[in-house]
Amino acid sequence: MSHNDDTRSQAAAGTAGQRTLKRSLSHGQMTMIVMGSALGTGLFLGSGTAIAMAGPAVILTYAIGSALASVIGAATGEMAVRYPVRGGFGTIATRYLGPFAGFLTRIAYWTATVLIAGVELVSVATYLNYWWPQLPLWTGIAAFGVALIVLNLTSVKSFGMLEFFLSSIKVISIVAFLLVGLCLIFFGLPGHAAVGTANLFNDGGFMPNGLQSVWLSLAVVMFSFGGIEMISISAAEAKDPSRSVRSSAKAMMIRLATFYVLAVLIVVAVIPWRSASGLGDAVDASPFVLVFEQLGVHGVAHFVNFVVLIAALSSANANLYAGARLLHSLAADGMAPRQLAQVNRAGVPARAVWLSTSGMVIAILLALYSPKEAFLSMIFVIMVCALTVWVLILFAYIVYKRVEPATDGFRLWGGQFTAAVGVLLLFAVWVALFMVRGSMIPAVVGVGYFVVLSLLYFARIRHTHVIDEQTFVEAQKATGAYDAMQYDADHALETAAKLGR
Repeated sequence: MSHNDDTRSQAAAGTAGQRTLKRSLSHGQMTMIVMGSALGTGLFLGSGTAIAMAGPAVILTYAIGSALASVIGAATGEMAVRYPVRGGFGTIATRYLGPFAGFLTRIAYWTATVLIAGVELVSVATYLNYWWPQLPLWTGIAAFGVALIVLNLTSVKSFGMLEFFLSSIKVISIVAFLLVGLCLIFFGLPGHAAVGTANLFNDGGFMPNGLQSVWLSLAVVMFSFGGIEMISISAAEAKDPSRSVRSSAKAMMIRLATFYVLAVLIVVAVIPWRSASGLGDAVDASPFVLVFEQLGVHGVAHFVNFVVLIAALSSANANLYAGARLLHSLAADGMAPRQLAQVNRAGVPARAVWLSTSGMVIAILLALYSPKEAFLSMIFVIMVCALTVWVLILFAYIVYKRVEPATDGFRLWGGQFTAAVGVLLLFAVWVALFMVRGSMIPAVVGVGYFVVLSLLYFARIRHTHVIDEQTFVEAQKATGAYDAMQYDADHALETAAKLGR
């Protein structure tokens, strides 16, 4: 071993005690963390832009997006079942694609999460203005921002409990919205006749802007699915990673596909698509609230506004958590300042949490001066980061399948072939991203950001990074310990049954 390698090993060992995360997330909390991240502003507020582009055919766009998101989520989940490691898919990409890919994956995801957390918090304050129009935007942002920071600094168990609570409200409310909306379409409500499906075909037909609009709107719609990979991040703090990842991944794919497609169908069926798309780039209302506002059902509109507020708050909470964990793993591997790898007595990477609030500051400043342009621009910058992460995840999965033995339990259907198809679809979304009106400048900024990161890596970071195999050992011990415990429990039950005969 060279002197440089020895120094790296010592550095890794020296910080090992300072960078250990606690496995305290339950199965239910993990599931809700994933749902909390994926169900947010992208659907409830950003769907207006997608409707403006594709009309009623946005239903197809969300169906395609759901399928693609399921591929990414399944690939991430399969790898996380075997390796529930700190840094999740970024650490796995480091092992199978190399340190540079691992660095880009994690820093891209960190950038996306901190920006999304900021966007979601501004959305929370915006939804408050539905009830209190005179309330300054900064008041809501500051109040909820401080609350989330305090929560994320206490313990991962407290975070998981709140996220479970918020996401539960959100999921239950969305189910209620779907039931009410479907009744409104097909059966009607007291005082309101059934609206039927005529709005799906009026005003230019189902696909008024042509087939190309379905493809182009994917550049906006895929933003809604950011967070599907959260399952890999939270696996490092799960009590029972194998079971939790399997169950959470399956629940996530089924629920997201159902929620997204049916929710958007209800919006474009209940109100004319041009009315829904009239919100377009605006950040002062949601198409979901507009559904009931236009029908005069103001009580339900208030309830839906509460739901979308909870959705944004939950997503901000989940993304702040994920950003801090990615930054923590980068620091632990020598790809960010070592101080960021330290955790407090509660097992929380406090310094990484503080730095991950930077996206909130950026979003607040932009939203205060030019909210309409700022929000859509941030979405496109986030999309550049998200697409990079997803492509690298699928590439890592393809290599992973070549070298790792087949595992029981959760798998991506079709394996490497399905992942390769997913990569091609993601590249198609990349192309669409540069063709959507208003996306060129932020997309170029995003590409330029990765060029700077690449130069930084080869100039400095590649000389200091550490590939920490110990985290893979710990992950396998965690899954092995649970399997052994489960075996003992099953054996005890079997013995008790025999004695009881």
